[in-house]
Amino acid sequence: MAALSFTRVILAALAVSTSTLAMAQGAPPPADESTATDGDIVVTAQRREQSLLDVPLAVTALGGDTLADRGITNSAQLGDAVPNLQINSPYGDTQPNFSLRGIGVANEYNSNQASPVGVYLDDVYLAPRTSHGMGLFDLDRIEVLRGPQGTLFGRNTTGGAINFITKKPDLSGTNGYLQVGYANFDTFAAQGAAEATLAEDVAGLRLAVNYAKGDGQIKNVFPGGRDAASVDTLQGRASLRVKPTETLDIVLRAYAGRDRGTQAAVHGLQPFRTGLGFFETNENRIGENRTDAWGFSGNISLELSDTLSLTSITSYDGGKQNLQQAADGAPIDVLDINWRSSYRQFSQELRANYDGDGLTFVGGLFYGWDRNITDNTFNLPLPPAGGFFQHYRQVRKSYAVFGQADIDLADRLVLTLGARYTKDKSRYDDAFAYLFVGGVGDPQTPLATTVPCPGVAGTCPYDPDARFALADTNNALTGRVALSYTFDDGPLVYASYNRGYRAGAVNGGGYTSSSGIGYIEPERVNAYEIGIKGRAGGRLLTYAASAFYYDYSNQQLQDTRAGPVSFLVNAPSSEVYGFEVETTLRPVDGFRVDASLGWLHSKYKELTLQGADLSGNSLPFAPKLTAQLGFEWDVVDLAGGTITFAPNMAYSSRQYFSPFNEIDAPGTPQVNSELQQGANAKVNASLSWSNDALTIRAFANNIFERKTYGYGLDLRGAGFPYNFLVPSAPRTYGVSLRYSF
Repeated sequence: MAALSFTRVILAALAVSTSTLAMAQGAPPPADESTATDGDIVVTAQRREQSLLDVPLAVTALGGDTLADRGITNSAQLGDAVPNLQINSPYGDTQPNFSLRGIGVANEYNSNQASPVGVYLDDVYLAPRTSHGMGLFDLDRIEVLRGPQGTLFGRNTTGGAINFITKKPDLSGTNGYLQVGYANFDTFAAQGAAEATLAEDVAGLRLAVNYAKGDGQIKNVFPGGRDAASVDTLQGRASLRVKPTETLDIVLRAYAGRDRGTQAAVHGLQPFRTGLGFFETNENRIGENRTDAWGFSGNISLELSDTLSLTSITSYDGGKQNLQQAADGAPIDVLDINWRSSYRQFSQELRANYDGDGLTFVGGLFYGWDRNITDNTFNLPLPPAGGFFQHYRQVRKSYAVFGQADIDLADRLVLTLGARYTKDKSRYDDAFAYLFVGGVGDPQTPLATTVPCPGVAGTCPYDPDARFALADTNNALTGRVALSYTFDDGPLVYASYNRGYRAGAVNGGGYTSSSGIGYIEPERVNAYEIGIKGRAGGRLLTYAASAFYYDYSNQQLQDTRAGPVSFLVNAPSSEVYGFEVETTLRPVDGFRVDASLGWLHSKYKELTLQGADLSGNSLPFAPKLTAQLGFEWDVVDLAGGTITFAPNMAYSSRQYFSPFNEIDAPGTPQVNSELQQGANAKVNASLSWSNDALTIRAFANNIFERKTYGYGLDLRGAGFPYNFLVPSAPRTYGVSLRYSF
């Protein structure tokens, strides 16, 4: 049946791509973005520079100006521009969870888990998910690789990879920009960059900064209470490029940033939602989402000959989070959590690139180390007031050797063979947790040790010296096999097999008992894909399409039960298949249409949780249909500049927030039908006037103010009288002024 379904998907995808001449892998960039000689955007999805239309992968590339035109200012908004990409979080824009083609962290909310969609900043893997909620500024482009990347991007990437690529000095002249803007909710934003050439063609320095501050987007009716979902961010980046010879290129980068916005709003305890609008809350403790991130990296490229080059990428990054979350949406203290973690990571990659007659090869070595120290406090409605304190340290190490070769079998026929061997070591130690008495923010008086304690919370006497530790090691061989052919008239077709892997993980949510803390099995996915991409009518139409089938095993899920007790478990078997289509059409000069469509079928072939058979249920955050449609129209030339109108629409069908979908576990108070978001479409638009130096832009996002949820979690099953639901942003609008030099 799976093979028959996949055949139908392939036929449907090819029918769509034929009838529409289908898919542009990312909108063609403005003139100031990295482009090939034929005008296509240049990407490094295969760790070497290629025109996007020459890459036999499903890749979406978005240039920095394209992001601005679509109103995308934060990584959490990328789902509006990439088919089959969903982004959600219980903390608003903080610690976003990326799901590609249905593969993500599902309902996992703990900070110690690695994202199955690898996130990279200038080819540096970012281990802490808190660092993924970044503001987007002074970017060259973003590359989104769909499907498991188990060869060249191999650390925990069962779902795909997202690479944020910043602008680097071009070693010629002086340039930059300054942009200021004002929006509703009294939001002021400013960003800018300045680049100076220190020595022509030899050395250059680029500095960039991003700032935004605004009131909460969700009104809090509690007397004197702060509004939820405010913005308060400051980020900076410095890039130094030195090219002492034609064969040696060194880029050093340093960045730092902090966020101090208020927490996301919560729709929780229903009696206190009486009389409230969708974008309102009644909460006595709106806390801050305080996050910090910083890092240093060095990218050294050395050309040994016309065919061989070496690259070294070294990085050291750190950060911390302090999320003060009132998880009840009520003016009383039902559930208040303080999520606190600090991070450090180091990575080193050595890579060789060879490009000779009939053979292109990329291979190398990778080492990564990251550490997470967590101190969480859970204030619960216990008599008397009290809760649990949790502490642990997690250290992970990853070693890998990898290589991929493109072999010319015949003229325009290429065979790709790639493999990666990975060894992952993880240790969870210095772990303890205890039950205490004391209100929110009050001193804690420990009553009983709960970790280590294999029994019911409160049954083990308090022992301040008690500690719990575990260790785990995983080995994996992953890789890629593909065959691609380029026709005389330009289209590229390909068929591929990829194997992806995500290392085993330990339950970061175990604090009421050590019986639920243990390592679970690694995720694995076997992915089969076919695709086509190219042009029609010269530059009239750019297109690409792909169809895929995944055999997915051991997805890592959070299972929350009364107590409250959290278990990290594996879903034994799942299947995912679907297709994607993207197009860019230029019928006349000054008018461009961008469209994309993603169709997805996902289901658990085998899964039982809490005595409920969930086989046949859809995976969380995996809507069947996503679509984007927009155009850019240069309406008229006026006063030495051009007026451009750029509306776009993003559609998503229904998606579930829980693997239970609408099923309730027997004997529980669950109401899982609440944990979903129905089909919805959101419309954004901008109107701008620009010349060579100046751009004045007015914008509006979610123009019709669609009321949607971005995240939901079962709390009824954990013993609370409500579910946890987070509303997405309301309508926002504003103006900006940008001066480029």
